Amino acid sequence: MPDPIERRPFGRTGHNSSFALFGAAALKNVDQSVADETLDVLLEYGVNHIDTAPRYGLAEDRIGPWMAGHRKDFFLATKTGERDGAAAREELHRSLERLRVDSVDLIQLHALYHPDHWDRAMGDDGALAALVDARKEGLVRHIGVTGHGWTIAAMHKRSLARFDFDSVLLPLNWVFYKNETYQQEFNEVLDLCRQRNIAVQTIKSIAKGPWAGREENYNTWYEPLDTQADIDRAVHWVQSFDNVFMNTVGDVTLLPKVLDAASRYTSQVPTDKDMDALQSESRQSSLFGLGV
Repeated sequence: MPDPIERRPFGRTGHNSSFALFGAAALKNVDQSVADETLDVLLEYGVNHIDTAPRYGLAEDRIGPWMAGHRKDFFLATKTGERDGAAAREELHRSLERLRVDSVDLIQLHALYHPDHWDRAMGDDGALAALVDARKEGLVRHIGVTGHGWTIAAMHKRSLARFDFDSVLLPLNWVFYKNETYQQEFNEVLDLCRQRNIAVQTIKSIAKGPWAGREENYNTWYEPLDTQADIDRAVHWVQSFDNVFMNTVGDVTLLPKVLDAASRYTSQVPTDKDMDALQSESRQSSLFGLGV
């Protein structure tokens, strides 16, 4: 059996979550037997936090049957991509039905990076108001916000100024962090979250770059790093950030490699030189154009 992945306090929620959070986008188009086998792998590594969303294809439907026997062992998070209150409430109820649960531990505003969408979601009849009501009703325990792209750290600062979210989610890998503007804004979000005890989740840790016409041989919208050595460096570098979590890759065949890397983390953190070498050797590049 592998060593269990380290656990960290997930912000102010009172839950100690595994550093590696299972990103259920990996289940978006698999059958139930593959989903069950994949979810069982989480138990081998001590993963105790699942992050899903209605936009992840069949993921919520696949988690539901398995969750019946494991609900008490997992922090369960989902999202809503709706911006209007009524639609967000309806989507939450559909998620609860698919997941076969009475409540979730975390509901997140999904991919909230466009200013117009932000205004709608934060308005009087917006999605946020509906999620606050759902929390009062006991349908959700905590509320978070997520997003992609070069500007999301800045947008998260705006969101945290508007509402006291319990978690944020944004990209973190070496290519992103080398960009001076993104690094500064990411660090500002991280410092703010540490001060307010807000959980910080990260994505795209093993993203290599756009497929750019190459054969798409993994179930991810980007080309991932796929050798164990490269994944080790990428994962361990993210793992070196205190109080930060990593959502796993959206491909069931790569998931064991990512979990294996997280389970073998030591104090010997990859250096900047190591990460520059990884970028050069793998030709790792930006997912979102040239950056800011």
